[in-house]
Amino acid sequence: MFKEINLPINDQILTRLKDAIVFVRQNGEVIRGNDAAYALLKMDDENEKSIYEYLDFRLLQENDETHLLMELKNQNGKLIEVKAIRTGKDIYCLIISELSITDKTDELKRHINNQVYNNSEGIVMYEGNRIIDCDQTFSDMFGYTEEEIKNMDISQLIDDRGFHQLPDIHLYPERPYELTGVRKDSSTFYFEIMGLPYNNHGNIIRVAVIKDITNRIENEKRIEYMAYYDELTDLPHWNFFNKVLKEAVNEAEKNQQMLAVYFIDLNYFKEINDTFGYAFGDKLLRACGDRFKTFLNTNTFIARMSGDEFLILYRCPKDQDAVAAFAEKLMTAFEKPIKMNDYEIFTSISIGISIYPENGTSANDLIKHADSAMYVIKEKHGSNYNIFELSIAENFKAMLTMERELRKALMEGQFELHYQPQKSLDSNKIVGVEALLRWKHPLKSYIPPDKFIGLAEKTGLIIDIGDWVLKEACRQNKTWQDKGFQPVIVSVNLSAKQFYQKGLVEKVEHILNETGLAPKYLELEITETMAMTNEENILETMHCLRKLGVFVSIDDFGTGYSSFKYLSVFPITKLKIDKMFINENREQNQAIVKSIIHMSHSLDMKVIAEGVETIEQLKFLTEEKCDEMQGFYFSKPLPPEKLTKLLQTVG
Repeated sequence: MFKEINLPINDQILTRLKDAIVFVRQNGEVIRGNDAAYALLKMDDENEKSIYEYLDFRLLQENDETHLLMELKNQNGKLIEVKAIRTGKDIYCLIISELSITDKTDELKRHINNQVYNNSEGIVMYEGNRIIDCDQTFSDMFGYTEEEIKNMDISQLIDDRGFHQLPDIHLYPERPYELTGVRKDSSTFYFEIMGLPYNNHGNIIRVAVIKDITNRIENEKRIEYMAYYDELTDLPHWNFFNKVLKEAVNEAEKNQQMLAVYFIDLNYFKEINDTFGYAFGDKLLRACGDRFKTFLNTNTFIARMSGDEFLILYRCPKDQDAVAAFAEKLMTAFEKPIKMNDYEIFTSISIGISIYPENGTSANDLIKHADSAMYVIKEKHGSNYNIFELSIAENFKAMLTMERELRKALMEGQFELHYQPQKSLDSNKIVGVEALLRWKHPLKSYIPPDKFIGLAEKTGLIIDIGDWVLKEACRQNKTWQDKGFQPVIVSVNLSAKQFYQKGLVEKVEHILNETGLAPKYLELEITETMAMTNEENILETMHCLRKLGVFVSIDDFGTGYSSFKYLSVFPITKLKIDKMFINENREQNQAIVKSIIHMSHSLDMKVIAEGVETIEQLKFLTEEKCDEMQGFYFSKPLPPEKLTKLLQTVG
């Protein structure tokens, strides 16, 4: 018989409980149990026994309260569920229930659900490699029914290359493992598997949760592809090129070999884009990428830099003549037209070349110097190539210095606006002023606009500078009005990049509201060439500006290729005759000026002549009924304080 001992439950209650309960000492000695426990354990209650003969009691002693699935040693591995509670210093109460995988799966899953499970995760239980049970989510992932998947070898569901990781998942239950699954139809997908701590201490069955992560893995691969390859042309991206070039430089240094880097830019690409649209431009880039691919071999590596720029690495050229000959072949390849959408597109390329080690010993320097060499010949017509020289670097440094100083000028308020008055030839009064940008450098005094406007255009700084000009011109004009001067129109020149930017009309409206200037006192000047490019978009912007109440005029008229058709369609309020027609007094130029004035008046537009410097020019314009004039004959551009004095004098 079992030894007598005081237990936390009396014998009458213990014997009447339906749950199988047994009390044991820390050393495994069975103290007392009820009939349900003896029956379940098949224990002879007449003899003293050790619980170790029936189950692995050691696993139940790690905590004061433990809940495990276990195997009965004397019943061919029959599964039981045991809850062990320490009730005294060396006494444990074991509450035991029989566990059938079929009957208890839902209970186990509910336990798992409280930890990690959700609708996109499946559960599997397996012993060794044999699947004991799973839920429908798991079987659906692999394309089987639940019945089909039971008793399968789990190795059938996992790609051979990852199966070796499976035993590890229960050693590190908090760590997810990524494996490749094999479906019934032999297709594959990616899943994440994690062993659960529910049965981490036992060696009877294993429980794991899996989650389909195919979308995540494919997105990661796509991101990796995008980091190294250009999606449009399927050429390597510049990141990849930079990596390969670094390796090539190391190899060339070790073997004392030559390398050449070609920085290539497509000529006229912007014009083609503006004419035919971005979709057409993308097709052209793909076609050009395919043409570059014809030069791929073991000694070349080709990539797309960005936009219409490409990079080529030429390994081990014999000499500089071979470098030049390769450039010639590239240019020849682009002499043939590219056929697209019933068009034959003739394009050409500008190539800048740097050579290792003469022009640089690092990947960064080689790319930078090839870019500099290309930049120098980009403005020339047709295909050209240029090999880097030290003088190019000096010019490029000067340009970079100028760009840096431009940014500093914008931040530190070094820009000024001077205003050239515009006079009515009929009333002889000032009716407008043209805002002209000036850069007062703290060390170099005034820098002429022609020295920095082009760079501002290329770097995109013209947008920020232009915004400042527009706001300052509106503010100053409103200030003059507030001082009681007769209201005049302020005209502001817009660059192509400014005029083509999205949201221009909204930006103008915001500045007018902020400064308080009425729209009718602002005139925006665009060049004739800008007006004729991308006609549909330009026309829409012009109409929106006119609807806002702002005037739009054409600057430098006569130097482009306008026609009556364009002038009659565009909502233009004024034409400005280019000064080249005013300064040269030949009969032919005078005839052109007469025609412009007559044509403008017939279209109900005003005409203003710029660059008027002599009394003879003024008399001629007055006789031909030109509306307005500006030029040194009346006044040069003046800073605001001097123009204020002029307004006081003429007022």
